[in-house]
Amino acid sequence: MWVNFAPATYEASQVPERSLSDWMDALVRYVRSGSPDLTNRQMALLMAVYLMPGPHTVRGLAHLLGVSKPVVTRALNTLGSLGYLRRERDESDRRNIFVARTDKGAEFLASFGKLIGGGGRPSDPAIASQVAG
Repeated sequence: MWVNFAPATYEASQVPERSLSDWMDALVRYVRSGSPDLTNRQMALLMAVYLMPGPHTVRGLAHLLGVSKPVVTRALNTLGSLGYLRRERDESDRRNIFVARTDKGAEFLASFGKLIGGGGRPSDPAIASQVAG
């Protein structure tokens, strides 16, 4: 059974429920897809690298996400092992490391985008019946 978080006097109480229900549907489809289970930080980092203009550095990504550089490094280790991102040395200053996109990461995000871009009520009847209660 879905919980309505909006106050009873709020006339558009279906808006938050609808948004949360749509997000839940997308997450359930993502979990069922068999894709790696990324944390919110890993997903935010991945999206930042793919959706924002580069070059991207650990320092810049840490600042963007409001986390420490070691947190970004741990997330990059996971995303790198999955083949979604890679590290590249700055040829003009070998001390700098850039975070670069990969084809596999682009494919993953394209697939994820289709999952969350479904819109509307749950498209999977099994999910729809579970959301409805």
